[in-house]
Amino acid sequence: MKKLRTVFLGTPEIAVPFLETVRNSPYCVLTAVLSQPDRSSGRGLKLKPSAVSIKAEEYGIPVFKPAKKREIHSVIQELNPDIAVTCAYGRIIPEETLSLSTMGFLNVHFSLLPAYRGAAPVQRALMAGEKESGVTIFRLDKGMDTGDILVKKTLPVEISDDAVSLFMKMTVIGKPLLDESLKLCAEGRAVFTRQEGEASYAAMLSPEEAVFDFSGDAVQTHNHIRGISCGPRARFILELPGGKKQAVQVAGTLPCADMPGNFTPGQIVKVEKNGGFYVKCANGTLYIKEVKPEGKKFMKASDFLNGARLRTGSIIQVLN
Repeated sequence: MKKLRTVFLGTPEIAVPFLETVRNSPYCVLTAVLSQPDRSSGRGLKLKPSAVSIKAEEYGIPVFKPAKKREIHSVIQELNPDIAVTCAYGRIIPEETLSLSTMGFLNVHFSLLPAYRGAAPVQRALMAGEKESGVTIFRLDKGMDTGDILVKKTLPVEISDDAVSLFMKMTVIGKPLLDESLKLCAEGRAVFTRQEGEASYAAMLSPEEAVFDFSGDAVQTHNHIRGISCGPRARFILELPGGKKQAVQVAGTLPCADMPGNFTPGQIVKVEKNGGFYVKCANGTLYIKEVKPEGKKFMKASDFLNGARLRTGSIIQVLN
């Protein structure tokens, strides 16, 4: 069996395990890696390479960082791969470039296509309260995640999952799924099928979506918060004495039923000693485990209340 001359395209940390899968696959010879150009980071705005670039260089694999579509085309043309694998590359591959790989471009996508095509499938699935998701390996075409499917695997979504934990679970099932895909291609047994079912689009998250309040349903609020746990982190606006306001980031929430008492949305219902606190929503109650006041580190929610001199019955957010 001939090993496939393979090129990998990826950028963030989530793509690194799949780079390792390709590198370790007995069906491939990884000849090069493409990643996005280095970007400014930190206070000094120093250029920082992507997680995939760093890992590839550790392995001694040639790394290319094309900035424009024509540069991507030129690099792939020069490499002349049997197959290309993409995972969270962050750039659209031009249609004319897709034909440069003999077996096409396999893409690792974190949803059960055709559901949640686009940039933020894990986040949007959580925000919508989906009970299951999964990983799909498909062949890129000119559309946005519209190509034919090779394999996919379903994964249950727990109420305690957030974007971080769900990405980790998808990596666990996605790595062997990619290895299976490479084996099928190398052995000439790959069968691709058209996508079937209702399609949906997972748009990129915006900074404006980070701010939430307690005027909605507790379950929906929890889904929103856990969906953006990778960033931008969810935050509510705390009303301080004297009319001042402070942004407070939130981590580790769970929705609960309404508790006894005549409380209004945005009001603290219960405080756990050395733990979290409960806030009344329009429907139900939201348990908050950890918070990060603006300019400070994450802390136990109860420690935050003590420092802010808040207690059961305090209103942490005045709703218009």
